[in-house]
Amino acid sequence: MATQSMPVTGAARAERLRAWLRRGLEAQGRLLVLAVRAVLGPLLVLWSGLCLAVLVSEWSTPEQAFLAFVGALLWLPGLIAAGRLTAHWTRRSAVDWYGIRVAPRYAAVPRPTVDERGHWWTGRSYHRSRWSADAVLYARSVAGDVETWRDARRLFVNGVVVALLALPCLGLLGVGAGVLVVQVAQLLADSQDGFSLLGYVPQLVKHGFPAAIALGLGLLLAPHAVRIYGDWLRRAFDPAGGRQEKARLTRRVEQLTATRADAVGTQAAELRRIERDLHDGAQARLVAIGLTLGTIEHLMDTDPTAARTLLGEARHSSAKALQELRDLVRGIHPPVLAERGLADAVRELALEAPLATEVTVSLPGRPEAPVEAAVYFCVSELMANAAKHSGAGQVWVDILHRAGELRVTVTDDGRGGAAPERGSGLRGIQRRLGTFDGTLTLDSPSGGPTTITLELPCELSSPRISTFSAKA
Repeated sequence: MATQSMPVTGAARAERLRAWLRRGLEAQGRLLVLAVRAVLGPLLVLWSGLCLAVLVSEWSTPEQAFLAFVGALLWLPGLIAAGRLTAHWTRRSAVDWYGIRVAPRYAAVPRPTVDERGHWWTGRSYHRSRWSADAVLYARSVAGDVETWRDARRLFVNGVVVALLALPCLGLLGVGAGVLVVQVAQLLADSQDGFSLLGYVPQLVKHGFPAAIALGLGLLLAPHAVRIYGDWLRRAFDPAGGRQEKARLTRRVEQLTATRADAVGTQAAELRRIERDLHDGAQARLVAIGLTLGTIEHLMDTDPTAARTLLGEARHSSAKALQELRDLVRGIHPPVLAERGLADAVRELALEAPLATEVTVSLPGRPEAPVEAAVYFCVSELMANAAKHSGAGQVWVDILHRAGELRVTVTDDGRGGAAPERGSGLRGIQRRLGTFDGTLTLDSPSGGPTTITLELPCELSSPRISTFSAKA
């Protein structure tokens, strides 16, 4: 059964016309906003051109050349500021106009840390004032951020895109509206002198009709231009359509899964080691002590001399069992680490090390207990490796906390040539650090020296400063 279409009334046509005009005028307003914002790109080009022209000109005065030189020095900061400002405007427009939320991906600016002298450390240099350290960190972070240069590139590309989309629509609307206003004003001026409207119709058709067409085209094309700009904006800020972020998250999940599996495997292996050490060491000695005490009980009346000899052996076995239990507990979590912190625990390692070891620690507080334990056992493993394999005579251990990172450097003057693939020790340290998003950097040329750097993101628990240097 065929459906009958409802007749379109005059009121419906008027409502459609008003909706079309609203869409066109709203789109024209958005294009005008884009055109005003896009002026920053041409202004930067003009800025650089003027500075270059003054610097190479033979007729410029020294004052003009100096101002041009200063302007050339400020051009790069101006480019970065204009790029970030335009990116901020674009992200805000993406939310307001298209419902697209584009999160900024700028790298976080690290905070400086203060040492015992009151100097501020940026990770590379010391500063006497906090504001200068903050300024250096901000400048370094902004200049080294890949997203900053993407903003600068999008600044100029955005200008080209806006010129191609907005200028034709704005030009059609401006020319059409301007010609119509001029024609209406001329009509009103001539009508005061008794001008006949019928005589003015040919001129109105000649100039007003093309102007009305231009105005209508401007209103008609503007919404399409705004839509095309939205498509470009989506591709510019997310060129992979979200695939890059998904890939990054996938890699992060895989990394966390691997580090979790390593942590679980390491924990299981540690539990098996503890069980084996207890079974083969202290437990066996305690069983032997029990048997010896049973024998002593039977010999007390018949052979006191043999009983006293066995008591001595039992006392010796109990002392060895106690020492093995202490060594076992120390291997699980050293008491000095829990009671006095990482600095004193590493210092004790240095005092007991077979090689001469110098320890320098600068910590404005204590790391979290899991981080302390991980760093302690990593340093212990590295010192043991230096004593066993490097042929070194001296080891240096430097521990410091700067810009939110705990950095440990272990250096020896041995023969060098260390590599993770040659043994499981360094790979185990890498897995242990991976649990805390830490990294291991190895520099071990043939002939030495060997420098191993451990870096972990870490927050400290107290503002107390511990700085010392110890030798063993």
